[in-house]
Amino acid sequence: MKAMILAAGRGERMRPLTDRVPKPLLQAGGKSLIAALIARLVEAGVTDIVINHAYLGQQIEDTLGDGRQFGARIDYSPEGEHALETAGGIIKALPLLGDAPFLVVNGDIATDFPFASLRGQRIDLAHLVLVPNPLHHPGGDFALAASGHLDGCGTQKFTFSGIGLYHPDLFAGAPSGVSRLAPLLRQALSGQRVSGQLYTGFWMDIGTPERLQELDGCYRKHKFT
Repeated sequence: MKAMILAAGRGERMRPLTDRVPKPLLQAGGKSLIAALIARLVEAGVTDIVINHAYLGQQIEDTLGDGRQFGARIDYSPEGEHALETAGGIIKALPLLGDAPFLVVNGDIATDFPFASLRGQRIDLAHLVLVPNPLHHPGGDFALAASGHLDGCGTQKFTFSGIGLYHPDLFAGAPSGVSRLAPLLRQALSGQRVSGQLYTGFWMDIGTPERLQELDGCYRKHKFT
């Protein structure tokens, strides 16, 4: 299974930290966010990784190289100065991802999610990992039906973790360029073609300097390694 780490965001809420450093290279506990994710993927046996980038993206390539230092093989999908949004970035990277379902992980999360558990996961068009709603996103994103399918209309919604499996067919016919993932997922949801699971372990969306500081404390107190 190949994996893609989304690393093209500008990180506006992280400014001024991201004025000179791309968000995925921000550090907590002496390691960058993206290096910690790569280590988790490699531990799970996922060593073929694609990383997209835009703003200050060359710094990401210069820091991570070809992935050899992590025991991985890294390919890059540069998007120029302006990111293509999630779907646009994935569509541009499809030639590097192949014809089989692939894993996509947001580059600004921290988690101990067992990525190896997804290697045998059967999917239709997509399979999303949900988490309990954090304080900064109390309304959630998707409801999880007893059948294992996701929908956007249930009374109890959970938050999309930024971890998902996608079949290339989800993007069939979608135009290249800037495009968001949500419309494609909504269309697939209407046909009950998106499954999901709830993960209740460690997960953080590192969207603000305060959350980056909180993660740093977790690392240093060995609450999460």
